[in-house]
Amino acid sequence: MTKAPSESNKIHSPKKHRQQHGSFRSHTLFLYVVAACVIFFILFQLVQYRHSPASNIPPPSSSFSWPLTNPLNAVSREIPNYTHELHALVEKLSESVTFLPLKELRYADTAQEGHTWFMSSMYDSHVEGEVQYQHYPSAASNGRLLCIKGRDAHDGAWNSYAFAWREALPPNATLLNGQTFVSNNHYSHENIWHGLSAMIPFVAWHLRPGRCALPERWVLYHWGELRTRMAPWVNSLMEATFDESVNIEDFGGFGDEGVACFEEAVIMRHNEGGMSRERRLEVYDMMRCKARKYCDLRTEDRDMDKDVGMIGLTMLMRTGPRSFRNESVVVGIFQRECGKVEGCRLTVAYSNNLTVCEQVKLMSSTDILVSPHGAQLTNMFLMDRNSSVMEFFPKGWLKLAGVGQYVYHWMANWSGMKHEGAWRDPDGNDCPYPEDDGRCMSFYKKGRIGYNETYFKEWASKVLLEVKTKKMEEALNKNTTLISGSCACT
Repeated sequence: MTKAPSESNKIHSPKKHRQQHGSFRSHTLFLYVVAACVIFFILFQLVQYRHSPASNIPPPSSSFSWPLTNPLNAVSREIPNYTHELHALVEKLSESVTFLPLKELRYADTAQEGHTWFMSSMYDSHVEGEVQYQHYPSAASNGRLLCIKGRDAHDGAWNSYAFAWREALPPNATLLNGQTFVSNNHYSHENIWHGLSAMIPFVAWHLRPGRCALPERWVLYHWGELRTRMAPWVNSLMEATFDESVNIEDFGGFGDEGVACFEEAVIMRHNEGGMSRERRLEVYDMMRCKARKYCDLRTEDRDMDKDVGMIGLTMLMRTGPRSFRNESVVVGIFQRECGKVEGCRLTVAYSNNLTVCEQVKLMSSTDILVSPHGAQLTNMFLMDRNSSVMEFFPKGWLKLAGVGQYVYHWMANWSGMKHEGAWRDPDGNDCPYPEDDGRCMSFYKKGRIGYNETYFKEWASKVLLEVKTKKMEEALNKNTTLISGSCACT
């Protein structure tokens, strides 16, 4: 005979069921709480990292991976079932990377001012007297890497940039290790003057105490348009300065949709802007020394070429536009004046017929540089400090050329030379257009230079006498320029 279940048994079964159900709910709740804590921990680290001061930001390395990587690894070990959810979060971060045009057309009217139209959403860092720069990853990017997409050489608005966490790079991205120098030049990298002006801030960056930074690659832009060449003269000078070949990135292996992300990137978009004269002098001293070393120009050889009583007078000539109409007459004037000064030696040369090292050697033995306005005058900084420069212009430049006509006057000051003034030809063909027509500058730019024998004789005599006196004083004082610092050239 089967007994009916007792009252206690009737009550016990539902209670046991509720306990089992409650245990299941508690376990599920525990997992949700743990997952929420992990996500909160990730967000907390990101916020802390974002608001940390620049001085506490670690250098580009695996340490930048810590905020995302460590929690992910912890989750993988402790809660395997939730790893895929966190990886999905990283994937969403990757997909949400926003690209902006490298060239922002809204700022076309102020392309070179302020934050410029290149990477216009970002502002430069600037310490008084130093270069204006951007450096990523840094506090400005919240520790994210700079990424660039596109390699259009005709319209910078088709190229774009973004910032991304190292662990969440955008799709089709390739991480390029090492330091990358990114230059945006409003003018041409293939012009000697403008090309060198764009490189000066990177040399200054290299010379920063404790850095001696060397680039793995260079990325060149003109108005946001990709460029893959710089003037051979500038290229050789950068090889000499950094003691390594210049690797210019063309993004050829990335395709039209490929993205390059840089482990470390330094961006310059104001050339020498913001640098003090003292800082520029240091940079030019460094490049002069490095160029002479690169060309194996030993100090003892230079001392033999530049004896105390010797004065090197070099006429660096041009052909075509801005050349002398009567070159032989002009050479004759300076030759006669040089002959009146004991120890003066005249050299007539054309920079387009000389190798880079031949130009370095010529300038190292030059005390007075006589030359028309033009890119060849960029060689002046290769002379010893306190050397002299005499510049010549064709007709029409003073009124129409703007501030650009003074660049070699500025360069002489920045590199420690003495600009002895400029002679401007008052004669020549008149512009066939109205005086205020913009085409007149193009007309005068192609002009050639005449001469004034009386003025040239007096000018040459005055400068030669000053240089001779100065050299005698320097010999007595034995004044030498010292280049200091851990990256200095010796």
